[in-house]
This record gives sequence, C-alpha cells and structure tokens, in this order.
Amino acid sequence: MTEVIRVDDVVKEFALRNTHTLKDRLVWSLTGRRNQLVNHFRALDHVSFTVEQGDSIGLVGFNGSGKSTMLKLISGVITPDEGSVGYRGRMAGLIEVGAGFHPDLTGRENVFLNGAILGMSKEQIEAAFDDIVAFSEIEKFIDTEVKFYSSGMFLRLAFAVAVHTSPDIFLVDEILAVGDEPFQRKCLDRIHEMQEQGTSLVIVSHDLDLIARLCNRGVLLHHGELLVDGTAQEAVDRLRSL
Repeated sequence: MTEVIRVDDVVKEFALRNTHTLKDRLVWSLTGRRNQLVNHFRALDHVSFTVEQGDSIGLVGFNGSGKSTMLKLISGVITPDEGSVGYRGRMAGLIEVGAGFHPDLTGRENVFLNGAILGMSKEQIEAAFDDIVAFSEIEKFIDTEVKFYSSGMFLRLAFAVAVHTSPDIFLVDEILAVGDEPFQRKCLDRIHEMQEQGTSLVIVSHDLDLIARLCNRGVLLHHGELLVDGTAQEAVDRLRSL
C-alpha cells in the first residue's frame, strides 16, 4: 500500500490569552509580570501515525483532545511547532462550514473560487459546475451572495465542490452534523462512493457508531496524546471506557 499521509512526532501549542482588567495589565506591565497574561496549552503532544491509500481513518476523542487541530495540521491550515506532517496527492475537505468562501461573492462565484483553491482548473470547474449545483440542491440561490446563506446552504455547496474535485485525500470535521437528514444520507452515500474509488478519508466525529461503521481504522487522541492507533472499533471501545 502507498502511504499518503505521515504525521511524525508532532507537537502543537497555543497561547491562551486571559482577559484581565486594565488595572491588572498596568500593574503587571510596571512590575515586569507580563508572563501572567499568557498561558500555553499543548493541543498535541508528540503524535505520530500514517495513513495508507484507501484507508478511512476516524479521529476520535473528547472535546479538547486535539482532533480538529490534527485535521488542520494535515490540511496545512496550521503548522506544527515540532515534528512534521506531509501528504501525497490532491487533498480536499470540509474543515469548517464556509471555509474558503467569500461572503460578498455569489454562490456561483464561490464555486469557481473554492474550486480553484482546491486545485481545479477553470475548465474543470466549468465541466463540473452543473453537477456541483445539482448536488447542492440550491439552484435558485446560486446567484445570491453567500453571506445570506444559512449554515446548511454553506454545507451543501462546500461539500458539493469538495467531492467534485476528485481528491486523493478527503478530510471531514464534524460537518455531517450540519444540514437535514436527507442531505446527510446523500453525503454519506457519496463518501461510500469515494471509498470504493480508493479515496483516503480522515474523519473527525463524535458519532462513534458512524466512525465504527464508516472507517476501517481509528486514532484515539486524549489530552493531546495518541492512545490508540488500530481498528475503528478498538478506538471507539477504548474511548467509551475512558
């Protein structure tokens, strides 16, 4: 099997800036105690794993475990403080609703913008445009500025664009929790098609039954550390035991 994602000894920290009164800030500034204004939180602590071509990986863990941070590192939205993250092939995904969309542009314009960001040529976007709009089911709003879209409409259009880029790697962060049930089923059907075509998937979700059903592998993160890298059922069972 071909390795498509490698996460190697990754560390990621964030600075947490606490809100204090102006008096507190002035006193700390005058006394040289500025370090009390910032705390550091280690979201990921020396995490390593790989993803093979055709794997469907479920990233699971409680809130604050580092799942979404890991997905953003894989996608390149953020970079690690230590270690490295690399991937091979075309990557697309849904990290958060509306990401890569400009609010003042119409849905039509954003299809071309988002498609270009995801690596499609203008000719490829034009060829897929009708299928993208049909999948999204928002034809009558396609020439409306997306700042007037609901979160569900954002999801429909973003998912439609992403799956029509024919990615080698597809990332999904809890995005299927948004939207109505028929569209969720439609998204899952498309994900199954992508799996059959050999697309590698990395999915973050709190729906453990979905992870166990959809993924062949599971990675369990807990307080930023990797606890399980095994089958999806092993990761789900261990999380439920915590």
